Amino acid sequence: MNDAGNFPVGTRRNEDIALDMMRFIAMTTGYGKTGSAGAGFGSSVASKPEDYATHLLELYGRCLSAVEHKK
Repeated sequence: MNDAGNFPVGTRRNEDIALDMMRFIAMTTGYGKTGSAGAGFGSSVASKPEDYATHLLELYGRCLSAVEHKK
């Protein structure tokens, strides 16, 4: 388990922020899901569960990169 004592109150790790961002984008847009495309993400429609997982991991990487460049 992470030791929360190392961070000042209100500080979150970049990984946690990127994970929340990925969840929000995936849930609101349907990113990577099988079937119909989500809002503007037509090329990310997966046909198999493995493809869906790959799309989510790619999205997480993009979110993490965005968060790290923001600070």
